[in-house]
Amino acid sequence: MDQIIFQENSSSKELYVIMQGEVDILINRGGTGALGKSGTVVARLRRGQSFGEVALVDEGLRSATARAAQKDTRLLVISRDKIVMLCETYPQLGYRLMYNLAADLAMKIRNTDLRIREQLLYKPTESK
Repeated sequence: MDQIIFQENSSSKELYVIMQGEVDILINRGGTGALGKSGTVVARLRRGQSFGEVALVDEGLRSATARAAQKDTRLLVISRDKIVMLCETYPQLGYRLMYNLAADLAMKIRNTDLRIREQLLYKPTESK
């Protein structure tokens, strides 16, 4: 439990699929990338879900930290190069994979958008 899978601002070249357990996605409020006491859990992912999919399109830095939320968490790790090779060798399979990953990513973006809207619209006002 609490094993770091990858850190915010680290390089990204892999996609992860949760085979067992759960994974927390955290961001650092301080923006330094090093998780201290200010790390905030923004999502908890479960078996069958994937994360790190942005690495398939952009080899930029990770936008968040991923941490195993359970001791028995097991992941399937797939490198960007292997996925590119799969897409080139089996275009129809590659298309389905990328389509499903894009649909999952769109759902995550929509959920994040809703959470931001809730925070902005329904945030309690401070009394003076």
